[in-house]
Amino acid sequence: MSRKPSSLTALLAPARAPIAHGSVLSVAASLIWLAQAWVIAGALAGWLQGSGNPGRDALLFLALAALRAGLNHAAERQLFRASDLAVARVRERLLGREAKASGSGAFGGPGAVAALAVEKLDALRAYLMRYHPAMTRTALIPPVIFAIAAWHSWAIALVLLLAGPLIPVFMALVGWAAKDASARQMVEIGTLGDLMVDRVAALPDIRLLDAGDRVTGHFAQVSDDLHRRTMAVLRVAFLSSTVLELFAALGVAMVAVWVGFSLLDVIGWGTWGAPLTPFAGIYLLLLAPDFFQPMRDLAAAWHDRAAAQAVADEVQDWQAAPLPALLGEGARATRLAGAPVITWSGLEARGVSYPDTRIEPGARLAVTGRSGAGKSTLLSLLAGLEQPETGQIHVCGQPLDERNADGWRARLGWMPQSPQFPEQPLRAIITEGTPDPVHLHAAALDTVLARLPEGLDTIPGESGAGLSGGEARRVLLARLLHAHPDVVLADEPTADLDPDTADRVTEALLALAAQGATLIVATHDARLIACMDAEVAL
Repeated sequence: MSRKPSSLTALLAPARAPIAHGSVLSVAASLIWLAQAWVIAGALAGWLQGSGNPGRDALLFLALAALRAGLNHAAERQLFRASDLAVARVRERLLGREAKASGSGAFGGPGAVAALAVEKLDALRAYLMRYHPAMTRTALIPPVIFAIAAWHSWAIALVLLLAGPLIPVFMALVGWAAKDASARQMVEIGTLGDLMVDRVAALPDIRLLDAGDRVTGHFAQVSDDLHRRTMAVLRVAFLSSTVLELFAALGVAMVAVWVGFSLLDVIGWGTWGAPLTPFAGIYLLLLAPDFFQPMRDLAAAWHDRAAAQAVADEVQDWQAAPLPALLGEGARATRLAGAPVITWSGLEARGVSYPDTRIEPGARLAVTGRSGAGKSTLLSLLAGLEQPETGQIHVCGQPLDERNADGWRARLGWMPQSPQFPEQPLRAIITEGTPDPVHLHAAALDTVLARLPEGLDTIPGESGAGLSGGEARRVLLARLLHAHPDVVLADEPTADLDPDTADRVTEALLALAAQGATLIVATHDARLIACMDAEVAL
């Protein structure tokens, strides 16, 4: 089923006013040529007849040219402003929505989202700067010229009537292929962006496994695929331009032949009775190319429309994608008051139903189950990083919702499987002051720091480049030991660790529990499960 054409219109709605102003100015600039052609035709006809005022005609032509240039400049300025406004509004919505999304985002991976926000949205600029004004001129200029031609000669009107409508028909046929080709190209761009992000994050492993040749070979293959998609779009664009140029050239040639033969008195038909005057013949000859020019501009920008429509469809899919929304604003907040009792009932999310549970302060709970059973999702729900489809979570004696989620998170310690770090050195990530060596040793982080050339001054980057998954979780464990949270949510804290390091991490978590913290751990580790007071099996 094809998309509704309203997706692009809705996307550009915030910039409707400057788009309309720019299009009107563009049409006005094109209409100036009708007056300029009138001046040229009058000057040439006067020269042929031995009369006229060349100086006056030249000044009038230059004045009209200056007016036309001013209108074109104003139109381009308005349309550039409209493109900036439209792209900025969509980009703002996209980034705002993704910032509140849990996990990898509401639409694809980070590479696909970045490609949509940066590269793909720029297709709207080409659409607004080129295609939209050309479309408006096509709707208004050819009918005006056709009316002028019909007033002087039914023969020229017939030529324009036969040549003109064939162009949109062929453009529509070509346009269907252009849209499909552009959509495939946009998908390839997003895929390549995701691939780049994944490979950059995995650079240490790629070097360790000496897999550089395989990775570069895969990149070359994907890049070649994108190249083929891009060339397919360009071929369609060239095809549409070629078809239009053929009909435009034939139409102008037929007008020129008829005007020439009429002025030479070779033929005497094609007018409404009176013979064709030199002024009318020259004027019609000057207007004939401009009858086709808006359609030529439209064909040249046809692939811009196809690309913009593909982007609009992708944005529409992104808006319709389910968003695991973050409760609250994700900002600093005052700690939620009350004993950290956690209960939930009738809880269901992502197709998983969770048994009703009550967790008292200081409890140690293991959440177990096979991979994909919903353990990580439960921790996200308890942290307010996702909203349940049904059921209710209560914390500190009140429902967990938008009003108290930030205050609740102020009491939490969060230890996910794949940590994300701010662009700061490790010492600032672990604590605001000087990290306690005891806590670093308890988190089994001291051995990691010993091998890093800059130690605590190392900046790991957003995805923890240079650190393994287990080492990145140990950084978060050291942070928890310094922060003394009331509730600790740990997702597979001992995964990817050797037995000795796993034991040290387990001891550190139990030390937090001994200080009164509630410990909720999602794990497959039988030794860690054995240390817990209770178990929720999914």
